[in-house]
Amino acid sequence: MVSYNMKEPIIEIKELYKSYDGLQVLQGVELRVEKGETITILGGSGTGKSLLLRLITGLERPDRGEIHINGKDIVSLKEHELLPMRRKMGMLFQGAALFDSLSAGENVAYPIKEHFHLSEGEIEKIVREKLRLVGLEGIEDMMPAELSGGMKKRVALARAIAVDPEIILYDEPTTGLDPANTRRIRHLIIELQKVLKVTSIVVTHDIESAYAVTDRLALLHRGIIVMVGTKEEFVSSELQEVKDFVAGEVIKGAEEEGR
Repeated sequence: MVSYNMKEPIIEIKELYKSYDGLQVLQGVELRVEKGETITILGGSGTGKSLLLRLITGLERPDRGEIHINGKDIVSLKEHELLPMRRKMGMLFQGAALFDSLSAGENVAYPIKEHFHLSEGEIEKIVREKLRLVGLEGIEDMMPAELSGGMKKRVALARAIAVDPEIILYDEPTTGLDPANTRRIRHLIIELQKVLKVTSIVVTHDIESAYAVTDRLALLHRGIIVMVGTKEEFVSSELQEVKDFVAGEVIKGAEEEGR
């Protein structure tokens, strides 16, 4: 577990606002993420959880506010200045987002070739190692169409860690997976944090997965973070927004299990 103190956070978000088509989605988000921790951002559909990840990576720009990565505000950076910052981050997209025309190995190799000048032999070695870390040795030549949903997620995760990032961002990592693959992805999030010593931000509405993988949780509600705390603090919270969210997700989980 990470010890939380007043040291410089690896990510600090201040007064972040973002609107779409006149609708204010984020309304002053504040969040500090400590180096080496796994923090999960919870919230219902449409609350801006995935948008927050895109803002952290610089794929979207806020209307106003600050996003500090290792003390540097990325909001004011030009596109070419963002590239070295993005190299410090790996992202697992919700739908895996593999390139259909590339093999599994080529998908993992893509960011390596984008950021480094290495020989084919060196790239192949890295690809094999990253696929091994996610339990997919020997599938380099398989195409995305030949992979199951769980395998696609793991190939995408191997791609996310291909350039040895400091930060991994997970966008709904267990959505659409069966229970066995959901457990496998949860285990990988925990193991990669330990093995690679990364900082992880997990975005999900799946509270069971959140409790399993995280050091702290943050609840995004009506455009702001209404609570940040440990699992124990969430379970015992008297904040109505937290109680409503937890109760709703427990009911939804029970209904899905009964189908």
